Amino acid sequence: MSNFFNKSDLTRQDTDKIVSETLKNCDDGELYLEESKSESILLDDNKIKSSNYSSDLGFGFRAISDEVVAYSYSNEISKDSLKSSSENLKSTLKSIKGTYNHEIPKTNKKLYEDINPIEQKTLKSKLEILNKVNEFLRKKDGSVKQVTASFAGEQKSIEIIRSGGEVITDVRPLIRFNVSVMLEKNGRKETGVYGIGGRQSYDDYLKNDNWKNVCEEALRIASVNLESKPAPAGEMKVVLGPGWPAILIHEAIGHGLEGDFNRKKTSAFHNLMGQKVASEGVTIVDDGTIDNRRGSLTIDDEGTPTERTVLIEKGILKGFMQDRHNARLMNTKSTGSGRRENYRHIVLPRMRNTMMLSGNQTQDEMIKSVDKGIFAVSFGGGQVDITSGKFVFNCTEAYEINNGKISSPIKGATLIGDGPSILKEVSMVGNDMMMDPGIGTCGKAGQGVPVGVAQPSILIDKMTVGGTKL
Repeated sequence: MSNFFNKSDLTRQDTDKIVSETLKNCDDGELYLEESKSESILLDDNKIKSSNYSSDLGFGFRAISDEVVAYSYSNEISKDSLKSSSENLKSTLKSIKGTYNHEIPKTNKKLYEDINPIEQKTLKSKLEILNKVNEFLRKKDGSVKQVTASFAGEQKSIEIIRSGGEVITDVRPLIRFNVSVMLEKNGRKETGVYGIGGRQSYDDYLKNDNWKNVCEEALRIASVNLESKPAPAGEMKVVLGPGWPAILIHEAIGHGLEGDFNRKKTSAFHNLMGQKVASEGVTIVDDGTIDNRRGSLTIDDEGTPTERTVLIEKGILKGFMQDRHNARLMNTKSTGSGRRENYRHIVLPRMRNTMMLSGNQTQDEMIKSVDKGIFAVSFGGGQVDITSGKFVFNCTEAYEINNGKISSPIKGATLIGDGPSILKEVSMVGNDMMMDPGIGTCGKAGQGVPVGVAQPSILIDKMTVGGTKL
């Protein structure tokens, strides 16, 4: 745990006094202190291309009065910088009036260990694994033309100081391991990408040569894409595989269930609480409490313990994800969903691990029920309009379904639609729910935060597929 006062002229007593005096007539606010250490190592084209290490230290000071949020941050933790931030907040909130909300529930449950994954494994051993990855893939398949592999690690220590001297702390590890491989056969080049990660040490993912599984999955995806033919286009049935395809739910539906969009009435869901918004088999939760997962947090960035928030239950809209600010204005409670990229950013209600829960059907039953359609196993990039829920997603692994059987792999398939409509077209929900492998980053208002997704296989009865088949 970082001690933010070790190398500063700022004492804890000074800090408590400035925070309490600044926020005394506000509705809410806090001082957020953060120290982060991060690394990234990249192998590409048979050699280590880059190895970076960085550290950052700073604070964000926030004061809230009614709907107005005043925010000031600095990468210098000192008495002068904190006083200067305090003056900035006061000048922004010229007519402060409010009663400070002291209510923060407490939790003793830790969802990950207080470790620094960067220091647990030497740089030399990480470089050795990346070189082994390169050698393994090139020996495994003579058609490998390019291998790119990378490690990314982070430890983030935070301390939240609230009016009255209340202090809440957390130490958050995070790692990610990624492999990309390009194959070339008969003049055609295709790529496969796969990665894993979460809030543990590198060795928790890589021991017993587990890195080979990541390599083989990237190679399998590239091999499938080499055999693919142009995707068909039109309106058809779509089976989504379990796990990572839930990124479609995250983007097309999850954002629309965040508190700020609903308070401002810009979400398609803002006036539908308690109403049927999906097929009866659809239950969606956002869960920040799963041990060691990428999207999990012991506490959010306001100090509220995370929870399992039910968003849609058996097709009925039950709740939104809330930070403290939007929850107060909507006369409800925070769901522990207040997140920020780092101390330079304000808090927003954000997703953690967004999941559709399992149903009773099998994936095989879904495939057999489709005369003509596609089976989408994995997605790459996509675009979403949060207000309407309209989306376009690119499939990175997909297959045609003909007469109830999976047939040729296809390339260039895009799924087009809108979240609210798609929810109502779900006719079968599988019994095979899977978490994603731990690679998700969500963007909102210029901020990126780590997230997770999960779902079982699902059958969507009607969806527009954009293809490349002429």
